Amino acid sequence: MPASFSGAPAAAVSVFAGHGRKLWLLGLALLIAAPYFVYPVFLMNALCFAIFACAFNLLLGYTGLLSFGHAAFMGSAAYVTGWLVRSAGWPPEAGVLAGTLAATVLGLLVGLVAIRRQGIYFAMVTLAMAQMIYFICLQVPYTGGEDGLQGVPRGKLLGLLPLDNDLTMYFVVLTIFVAVFLAVVRIVYSPYGQVLKAIRENEPRAISLGYDVDRYKLLAFVLSTTIAGLAGSLKTVVLGFATLSDVHWSLSGEVVLMTLLGGMGTFAGPVVGAFTIIGLQNFLADRVGSWVTVIIGAIFVFCVIAFRKGIVGELLAWQQRRRAK
Repeated sequence: MPASFSGAPAAAVSVFAGHGRKLWLLGLALLIAAPYFVYPVFLMNALCFAIFACAFNLLLGYTGLLSFGHAAFMGSAAYVTGWLVRSAGWPPEAGVLAGTLAATVLGLLVGLVAIRRQGIYFAMVTLAMAQMIYFICLQVPYTGGEDGLQGVPRGKLLGLLPLDNDLTMYFVVLTIFVAVFLAVVRIVYSPYGQVLKAIRENEPRAISLGYDVDRYKLLAFVLSTTIAGLAGSLKTVVLGFATLSDVHWSLSGEVVLMTLLGGMGTFAGPVVGAFTIIGLQNFLADRVGSWVTVIIGAIFVFCVIAFRKGIVGELLAWQQRRRAK
């Protein structure tokens, strides 16, 4: 293992040290207090998409792989969880685990094919695979076709904790979100995560150092699809339905937008981007109707021109410039 990778665990601790720790604790405190002031279902939906964006950022921001078909993994997990909980009578935790596992297996199968290509060819393979999943979800009778799966009950967590109460469900989702966020931080700052960064920066050099690059990229792809599947499963339990929009290619575009808008390659960036996009969609939907897509697109173009590193990325760059002075 190269010497530059040996300090990775210590670096993970430094993320939550000093002023950074205060900011993270402040963010956690805001999320804990938020459901008492903001509609909890909106917050849960935003947290699910934040998990989805964190999964995508692990693949794009830290491995350098652009997937145009990530909605397939979120949506397939949503359908699996919805059918098992509604039709098979499974408890919610078992349904979520099964949906996440389904996304893992699907990610492995797609990854074995896609990882053999690089750049735009990798992106096109993932898009093609995602369109196949969309067609399957449209045709098979178990998904409800264009109507989707409706009326998925929340049930009871472990048979004890009723999830029908929005506040109870919110804190369950928040707990899972925090666990996923910390897991992503640990992955990135582990020796494995440092190899992913090396692959992103200079893949030929990583190969020359003796790393099996395809194996590392495949594992990163599967980890990303697993977390995306967890987001989809949670979203189904929270909202009570799974529809074709969960596997549509446009959702793959939205997660790209969330990641770039918040700040690719940062921890808080995907979370900020997810809350920004979901917030704009909810705020503008009743006011401008279908023009919401145009407005969000214009905001994205402006941010790409004015904030090349995303919201969080620009703030971190400003902080570094201030320290340098």
